[in-house]
Amino acid sequence: MKNIHILKWILVVGIVVVLNLFFNFAIKLVYDTPEWETFCPNRNEPVVMTPPDQEQCLAAGGQWNPRTEKPRTNIAETVETAGWCDVNFTCQKEFETANELYNRNVFIVLIVAGLASLVIGFFLANISSVSLGLSLGGVVSFIIGAARYWSDMDDYLRVIILGLALVVLIWLGVKKIRD
Repeated sequence: MKNIHILKWILVVGIVVVLNLFFNFAIKLVYDTPEWETFCPNRNEPVVMTPPDQEQCLAAGGQWNPRTEKPRTNIAETVETAGWCDVNFTCQKEFETANELYNRNVFIVLIVAGLASLVIGFFLANISSVSLGLSLGGVVSFIIGAARYWSDMDDYLRVIILGLALVVLIWLGVKKIRD
């Protein structure tokens, strides 16, 4: 009898892990992750020639940063510059925008998939291990989706999503557990 309980919990944990691996790899299979090299080609080379002035920096898609203090160096002859160029500025912003959009879309897919798993788990309540595995897998999917997009999410959207999730969970709990 004790072994059956252990086996049921192993099944529950297995369903939770495999379900979320399935969700995430299925997303990766059909929706490509933005790659740094796509937005900033040849910017990872060991030697990058930095534009020497503001005009050339802006023409290369960089951001010019004026020097606010004199550079510290041990070299006797110091070449003073008016500032420095962040050559990755424009492509980095484009990459961050694409990555934020990607994380938002993955968040939506994981929330929908998690909600579907949670609902299916509640409707399979007569098969306790499978029901619990699907339900917990759905909750873990919510957590993974929220963790991916949380830092980019607007505060109002956070409150709305948390409120909706709370209402759905309470409704499912009252409806299914009461029955």
